[in-house]
Amino acid sequence: MTTRLRIATRQSALALWQAEHVAARLRIAHVGMDVELVPMTTRGDQILDQPLSLIGGKGLFLKELEVAMLEGRADIAVHSLKDVPMDLEPGFALGAVLERADPFDAFVSNHYARLNELPQGARVGSSSLRRQAQMRAVRPDIELVDLRGNVNTRLAKLDAGDYDAIILACAGLERLGLAARIRSRLEAPDWLPAVAQGAIAVEYRSGDSVTAELLKVLDDAETHTCVAAERAMNRRLHGSCNVPIAGFCIHAESGLFLAGLVGDVSNGRLLRAEAQGAANDPEALGHQVAKLLQEKGADEMLAGR
Repeated sequence: MTTRLRIATRQSALALWQAEHVAARLRIAHVGMDVELVPMTTRGDQILDQPLSLIGGKGLFLKELEVAMLEGRADIAVHSLKDVPMDLEPGFALGAVLERADPFDAFVSNHYARLNELPQGARVGSSSLRRQAQMRAVRPDIELVDLRGNVNTRLAKLDAGDYDAIILACAGLERLGLAARIRSRLEAPDWLPAVAQGAIAVEYRSGDSVTAELLKVLDDAETHTCVAAERAMNRRLHGSCNVPIAGFCIHAESGLFLAGLVGDVSNGRLLRAEAQGAANDPEALGHQVAKLLQEKGADEMLAGR
């Protein structure tokens, strides 16, 4: 019987919250097991003066954590699933996807309540190409400015007057007790979130059947199914943080409903597609929506980014 489980995590406040949340759930499920955090800094945390799309993508947030698992310094790693590449490095697998929190984006501003209330030429901070493309579609007049750093760093830059507004994930703000900073929510169907936004994932070494069994208790089947459809769509489109892709899946009466989007940051052009599918085959639904987007020109748009 495993008596200790070590969780590799980034050192940001949000990452630590998520890791401690997983640890608490594991301690409750497996009474007597010692669960400890192994905080570390990743390259994605260290390089803050360049857009993620130019320095290797969100996979930079995983590498050091995976090395820690390979070297035996940690047994599992906790991630925001939206940061996890569509295809994991060989030797790793996802052992659990926890129940999804609020999946949508938050409009955060000290002077304006909604995106459409911003003055002409307002400065809006976001490092996400997906968010930038959708903002460009709604407000082609605004100035989009790259914004990196953890949640508190981004809020501090807003408070210092560097931006008129910033866009963050609702889930991150709520988990850090900062829900009061949300002026309005950017919601579906008009505004789509990042694939798997709001979901926490636990990664482990594939082949470690003991740890895999311990993680099963954390998995939320409904969330896992929905994010599987979203990630299948993204994979088919060869998506990453380098391209503006959004997707959101929910359970409907007839099974699953998935909406997908591909955008162009330069001109705000958005391609949209949606479909329904069987809950027992989310990957097929993801591929279907990706194919619909490709038929509308998604491949050409993404290739010309």
